[in-house]
Amino acid sequence: MTFRGPGLPTPRAVQVAARNLGVRLLAVNASRSSEIEPAFADLVQQRADALLVSGDGFLGSHYDQLVALAARYAVPAIYGWREAAAAGGLMSYGTDFLAAWRQAGVYTGRILKGERPADLPVQRVTKIELIVNLKTAKALGLTFPLSLLGRADEVIE
Repeated sequence: MTFRGPGLPTPRAVQVAARNLGVRLLAVNASRSSEIEPAFADLVQQRADALLVSGDGFLGSHYDQLVALAARYAVPAIYGWREAAAAGGLMSYGTDFLAAWRQAGVYTGRILKGERPADLPVQRVTKIELIVNLKTAKALGLTFPLSLLGRADEVIE
């Protein structure tokens, strides 16, 4: 099951991965805060085994609500933000926003010192973090292979 924010399609890579794994992919959408809980109830009714929460800004600003609902309904979920795993989400895999914001600050400083924005090279995110919350995994009755835990950037116990 994938949980998407307003107007976002399910990424093609997610569709391909689901097909290759033989997993049925369902999508639920929410474009307002009031739609998040009914969407969760829908995914529970459809007997979703797991949840991938898209990394858009709308859902990112509601990660605390999403984590609480995933815990209430006992749905294993992966998020795109470190904060969700730190707040009790099962795991997160996504951009190291602190590094991205740091780079934005460096660029802001360069521009304020007189460099032209058009002369600065385009930067891309190069660091992706995997955070695993073992406390939540235990509450859900899940275990992770040591090979995955060894690759995680952080393991919350």
